[in-house]
Amino acid sequence: MTLLKSGDHVVCTDDCYGGTYRIFTKIFQEYGIDFTFVDTRDPDALAAALGPRTRLAWIETPSNPLLKIVDLRAVAALCAARGVISVVDNTFATPCLQRPLELGIDLVAHSTTKYLGGHSDVVGGALVTAREDLHARLRFAQNAVGAVPGPFDAWLVLRGLKTLPVRMERHCENGLAVARFLESHPRVERVIYPFLPSHPQAALARSQMSAGGGMVSVELQGGLAAADRFLRRLKVFTLAESLGGVESLAESPAIMTHASVPAAIRAANGLADGLVRLSVGLEHIDDLRTDLDQALTP
Repeated sequence: MTLLKSGDHVVCTDDCYGGTYRIFTKIFQEYGIDFTFVDTRDPDALAAALGPRTRLAWIETPSNPLLKIVDLRAVAALCAARGVISVVDNTFATPCLQRPLELGIDLVAHSTTKYLGGHSDVVGGALVTAREDLHARLRFAQNAVGAVPGPFDAWLVLRGLKTLPVRMERHCENGLAVARFLESHPRVERVIYPFLPSHPQAALARSQMSAGGGMVSVELQGGLAAADRFLRRLKVFTLAESLGGVESLAESPAIMTHASVPAAIRAANGLADGLVRLSVGLEHIDDLRTDLDQALTP
């Protein structure tokens, strides 16, 4: 946002992380930056939202928590033609599974708190770009506003990067196995995972991702009450926000990570109260399946 000024306009993925929605609407909107949230899966919707004041498009793919897939090649081409800076939050995919810069995107954002750190013991973020002009402006802003990690925080992230590829292999293996198991369970309404054939954008996901990742979203029969019961019964999965660590986590977006998004907007975006977001960790898959099954059992 330090690349922008009052009066500028940003187009953002409608199904974005609750913290992103909160900081855009509650902080930066107060400084005169306007935001429009659209379904960026539809290139026509994105094109229609880009106006003469649009300076930046903020994309999440896979999105949080509905794992929507956005065509990064189409976004990059559209933004380049309009002179709009394209940004992709690549936290869920990591550089192991998806490389937006190679698809023409200008900036990539990561929460290093998540997979890059990988051990649930550091808070941080990173911006990556191949554009020298953006690098110079962002480096100046980082120094000016003090967004500088401490040496130990940097060390923790660098430690995590050493094992990122092998960890992501296991996250993806377990994630797909969990998604397949839940899709066959009678008490599950819907399972969302980019590499399941049932995902409406599975072909697109496979065209720009090398694997499906470790995030699985599941909608349970019975709404919020069913989700609450399920989460309280889990034993291997820990009830907690965050994601991307070695341990498996489960949370309810409606009352946790996305509670700052108004209920009407959550519903319009397809985020049901009964949705549970799983961050599938590195435990043995038999333990994970057994835990999920007992938590779903009446």
